[in-house]
Amino acid sequence: MGYSALRDLIMAGVKWELSDTPLVRSGVTNKQIAPQAQTTTNNGDNVRTSTCVVPPIAPVSPMSVETANAMAVRPNDIYALNRMIAEFNHPLRSVATNVVSMHIAQNPNGLVIVTDIPSADDDACGQILTGANGELMDKMLAAINMSRDCVSIIPMLFWRTPGGRTPSEQELELARPFFNRALELLKPRAILTLGTMPAAALANINLGRSHGVPVTLESGTVVMPIFHPNYLILKPAAKRDVWNALQNIENILKSA
Repeated sequence: MGYSALRDLIMAGVKWELSDTPLVRSGVTNKQIAPQAQTTTNNGDNVRTSTCVVPPIAPVSPMSVETANAMAVRPNDIYALNRMIAEFNHPLRSVATNVVSMHIAQNPNGLVIVTDIPSADDDACGQILTGANGELMDKMLAAINMSRDCVSIIPMLFWRTPGGRTPSEQELELARPFFNRALELLKPRAILTLGTMPAAALANINLGRSHGVPVTLESGTVVMPIFHPNYLILKPAAKRDVWNALQNIENILKSA
């Protein structure tokens, strides 16, 4: 088996163990181990010819989208939903370090921030928008007299993809029922999307062409698309455009 195929199996939650010798576990006698296939040479010596292959441990089958939908509608509050997400058997659960919890506002002002996938820092601690991205986000909120205490933060995917790669459609679809239910329970007056993925998914917005241009959904919720903090760290000149958008979202919330 080639290295790429073996790596894919490991990432999929299947671990193969290959050995040229029988597997002996503590407390197991030789009589309990299946005899190894042998052949006999002309002089009567036994020569081992087979290889002992320990079969893989079958991973737990991931949930279907139908099951995810059925589960997501059950919680009646955002805290119960957070707990349910932690128990959901998403395919990325076997490769992510932690499930990343939503941040829930303690003093909600009607604003929900939607980001794409957890960063390496988020994956390590199980919280969303941490590390350098989180520090910059906190400064952005402070600039318009807000803090994390009054906003909720939801990722579109609650498990980090290997290497932070772009998630597949299947990976997003399995998480989407929980994401949608979170918005239903939070009932935001305004949503601040960070990066291209949330902008496109929530309001079909092309961020490159419509950065900072608010879109009102059928529910009446205003979606404001801005660059992700990670992009702003790499491109500080873009902060001016984000500042204008943040002032706009502040005015929207004040007038609501």
